[in-house]
Amino acid sequence: MPAEHPADAPADRDADVLRRVEGRAGLLTLDRPRAINALTHPMVRALDAALTAWEHDPAVTTVVLRGAGERGLCAGGDIRAIHEDALADGTATAAFWRDEYRLNARIARYPKPYVAFMDGIVMGGGVGVSAHGSVRVVTERSRIAMPETGIGFVPDVGGTFLLGRAPGELGTHLALTGGQIGAADALLTGLADHHVPAGALDALAADLTRLPADEALARHTTPPAPGVLAEQREWIDACYSAPTVEEIVDRLFDSGVPSAKETATTLLAKSPTALKATLAVLRAGRALGSLEAVLDLEYRASCAAVTGHDLVEGIRAQVVDKDRNPRWRPATLAEVTDADVARYFTPPPGGDLGLGPG
Repeated sequence: MPAEHPADAPADRDADVLRRVEGRAGLLTLDRPRAINALTHPMVRALDAALTAWEHDPAVTTVVLRGAGERGLCAGGDIRAIHEDALADGTATAAFWRDEYRLNARIARYPKPYVAFMDGIVMGGGVGVSAHGSVRVVTERSRIAMPETGIGFVPDVGGTFLLGRAPGELGTHLALTGGQIGAADALLTGLADHHVPAGALDALAADLTRLPADEALARHTTPPAPGVLAEQREWIDACYSAPTVEEIVDRLFDSGVPSAKETATTLLAKSPTALKATLAVLRAGRALGSLEAVLDLEYRASCAAVTGHDLVEGIRAQVVDKDRNPRWRPATLAEVTDADVARYFTPPPGGDLGLGPG
């Protein structure tokens, strides 16, 4: 049995990440509750440093990730900072993504159980630091989404890898609409593994400090409340199997299903360029063999977005000015050219991420 760190050792703070070893567990807490723990570059580095320290520490057998506050694990990256940098030259954001995507890949390959408490809001970068883990726990409060198309961006942090492997076309639906899902649908789509009531998370965390992860989970897992995607699967698969975004929208409108028609209207409010780029990246990613290769592709797409118009405009409309009236350019799906989409597949000026096979 490995020697334990002192159970009452105080937490260390590195950036806005609290780090503590208790019993057999390394405990990480994202600690920006006022920002729903949105990730900054120093936070990404702090998480990576903790994983480095614990990977070969025999006293740490399990890593647990939580978010401070009651609102959620993590709302994503700090998009105000991304907006400010994009108005300059985007280089700081590209550097942030380079480290963030490497962290996502590391989490997926981490040799010890990595238990993520996906409670409350878990979006964008929050999905990246949780849904690649080996043990993903959702609660009745979980609201999980990759909402990037609404700000003129493409799902990243390995999001297209995860959604591209969801059953049928459920992942395509979630990637294009940016829709939020709860616990049951997270389990259905493969974004989570276990449901635990939110009120039992503290007890689960305590058990993880003294028991193997599977034994601790067995004490607390319960069935989730029913989701909605299973009953929508028929029209989702039929509509989203279309070859283009335009035809997906047409099928949704023509389906005769009220919720499908509402979804078509939702799509038409998103960035047309982001929609087409997202569909292309998602489908290209399905043919790639690994998360690392998809992260390489997403890095190209992200760097293209940060030097384009729609990401800056989308963040302005949704977060900065909050007028909820983005002026996309091009303004319609028909105006988005093949060359516009091809730009998302072009190596960025700083070079590729280089995670996948060369």
